[in-house]
Parts: sequence; structure tokens; C-alpha cells
Amino acid sequence: MTIVIGLIIHTSHRALFEEAARTLSGVRLEWVAYEHEDEIRPRVQGLLDREQVHGLLLGQVPYARCRDLLPPGLAVSITKSAALDLSFAFFRALARGWAATPVSVDTFDPETVDEVTRALGLDRDQVACLPYDPGQGVEEIVDFHRRFAERTGATYAISLRTAVTARLTAGSVPVVDALYGTSTIRANLHELALRVQSRQASASRFAACVFLVVTQDAPDARHAGGDLDRARIGLMNLLVNTPEFGEAWIEDRDRRGVLVFAHQALFEEVTHNWVSLPVLGQAQETLGVRPAAGFGVGGSARTCVQLAERAAARAEQESAPAAYLVEDSGVIIGPMSGSGSPLAFTYRDHGGHLEELARRAGLSPATLSRLAALERTLQGRLISPSDLAGQLRITDPSGRRLIRKLSESGLVTEEGSEQMHRKGRPTRLYRLGIGSALAGEAAPSFRAQPFREA
Repeated sequence: MTIVIGLIIHTSHRALFEEAARTLSGVRLEWVAYEHEDEIRPRVQGLLDREQVHGLLLGQVPYARCRDLLPPGLAVSITKSAALDLSFAFFRALARGWAATPVSVDTFDPETVDEVTRALGLDRDQVACLPYDPGQGVEEIVDFHRRFAERTGATYAISLRTAVTARLTAGSVPVVDALYGTSTIRANLHELALRVQSRQASASRFAACVFLVVTQDAPDARHAGGDLDRARIGLMNLLVNTPEFGEAWIEDRDRRGVLVFAHQALFEEVTHNWVSLPVLGQAQETLGVRPAAGFGVGGSARTCVQLAERAAARAEQESAPAAYLVEDSGVIIGPMSGSGSPLAFTYRDHGGHLEELARRAGLSPATLSRLAALERTLQGRLISPSDLAGQLRITDPSGRRLIRKLSESGLVTEEGSEQMHRKGRPTRLYRLGIGSALAGEAAPSFRAQPFREA
């Protein structure tokens, strides 16, 4: 299956991206080029309407403009210039005979500017930095550069924004473009393609589900004989007539069970990515039975069924219709219910590596394991302290304190900000790095199971 990746780029950058994509094979690129930023949103919408895109590569500005249009399951990679790109900008300025400082820089994080000026032996006080903020307009950034030049006599500016560069150049302010190089783009493209391939391979794995009739709600129901047979047949007919199971293989298993075979992707869709299983509620309402379901994902049909049996046995212990997933890697997810309530995950058997890391960070192993599980569900996406607090069900001040502890321990990095409203301070965004820290300590094998708040 050919992977389709959309590239959202400025018209002037197409040659650069084409050069970076030369080494990519097995991927079809869909180009969306824009001249002005207000063209981004309708053109991205047009791409999503006409193509089944598996991944999207775009910069910070396009992402801010169209993030609400992107489907939840779409793999997204946001290109950001690195310290090397900023260093090249300084060298280009020196090659033109300009003094490296004073200079104003937009879009780069202050930490990156600190790193580059320190490495090049430049005076950090002579370098003004305006970090990227989705709420900033072009006029505001242009004004930042102009005011700095008037105040210090700076002979040039460094910018990542094409519209800003055009405005400053028209106003006789020289600009050095610090756009990411081909190596940065190529790395992002390959990483995105591998992520999509991994997701497709996982979705095509063979899986099984075992549905069991646990009890019947009618007062005179008996758990034997014809009643169980009728309940099982009714459950099987319900599954056969459920459109989401249309491509699955469904058959009788035993007197109170139904067996379903399908690809993992089908079960993920039916369960809304292992969050809920609405057919459980339908069975209880229409058939008067309390069903339990177990999903198994393994390397063979026999293994899948065995894991599904284990998961179903665990679901039987719940007081309401429920489902569990058990994978051959040891991951356990559940309980999934028919109500669609969200799941929370943590790890068990976390081992000495996680405990040692938790001790150094000043956190409990349980808290760190919950954070590691949250990082896994984020799949590289950034998170704000408020969202972190919401995911862990703690207060916002506790979320901010937790971020500070993680930052001091090097387990989280600040990588941007967002501003939902024009007024007020921007919200800082962070990337969790617990998985990479554990990988550096021999990467123990984890198993996941649900946690419940007391």
C-alpha cells in the first residue's frame, strides 16, 4: 500500500523540499503550496477532501492555521529550524561582510539562541529573540525587527517567516533567511514515513475477539439450556448485523461465546482506539444479557484466541458490560465500556530502571509510570501544564509544579507556546522525554494496565 504524505510549503521553498525528498521511496507526495498565509487553511481542507492522506509535513505557521482541520489519527510532523540552521545564518551574514551582532532573531526558541551564541562566542545581550507565537501577526514581528534596528543600529535581521522577510526587505532592512536545510527536512520526512509504515503494519496484524454471555437481566433467566443458547444466538445476530463488523469473520465458539476474527485496524475502529465498545450496551439493552468481551493481538491465530480468552475472563469480573485487550507484548488495556468513558493507563512491573529515574526526579514510581504511559498516548505531541493536569486528574498548580520537577530532571523540554485568545499570556508547551530517558538506561520491558483514581 502506497503511503501518501502531504507537504504544506511556501511556494518559494518547493525546490528545497524536492531535493530533500529525492531519497524517499514508496511514498507519494501531495504538494500544497501557498503564497500568502491566508491561503493555507482552504488549500489544506481541499487536500483532505480529495485525498486519503496518511501523513502531513508542515511548518509551525501552517500547523497553527489548520490544526483544527486535521483528523485525530493523522500522523503529523512539524518542521522546525535547528541550532545548525541558525548557525548557518550567522555565517552567511559574516560572509557578506556584516558584523554578527547586534541582530534580531524571530521564531527560534530562546534556548536555541543561547546555545548558538555560546558556541560561536557571541554576546548574547546583543541578540534579541522573539520566540514563535501562533498569535503573532506579521506586522508585529516586522515591528520587533525595525525597533531593534533603530535602537541598536543593527545592519540585518534573521527571520524564518517568508512574509516578514518580504516586508523587511521592501523597507530596506537586510534579512538572512534561517530556513531549515535539506538534512532537517529529509530527517523529518523519513521519520514521518517510518511512523506511518509502523502504524499500517500494526493495523494489519491479525486479531481475535471473544464475546461471552455473563448473565441475563430478566428475573427468571437461567444460565443453562435454551436460555443461554438463545442469548448466544441473539448476540451473534447482533454482531452480524452491526455494520462495523461487516468485514469480520464471526462464528459460534461454545454454548455462551461468539468468536470474531479481524484485522487489528477494524477492532481499533470499533472500539474508538480501545476506549469503548458500544455493542456491549446494545446487547444489554436489546437482548437482556450482560456480555463481556476480550480482544487478543498476537503472532498467530491460536495466540490471538488465547489472549482474547484471558481478556474476556478479566472482563467477566467487572460488574457492568466491559471489554479488555491483551497483546502478546504484555500490554493490557481496559476496561472498555459501552458508555465511551475515557481510559487512563499506567504501567505495572516497572522495574528498577523506572524506580531509579523516579528517585532522581523526586517523584513516586507510580506517578512517573503514569507520565510514561501518557507520553506513549501523545505520540510525540506537545502538551501544556493545564492539559497534563487534566490527564492526570490533578489541579493546575500541581500540574505546573510537576512540569518544573520534570524540567529540572531533564524529563521534559519546552518546545513552543500557544495562545488561544489575543489577550493574556501565551501557554507554554512541553514534550515529555521519559521514554528516551528510560531507553538510555537499558530500556526495560513495560506492561500496561489501567489505573483508577481513589
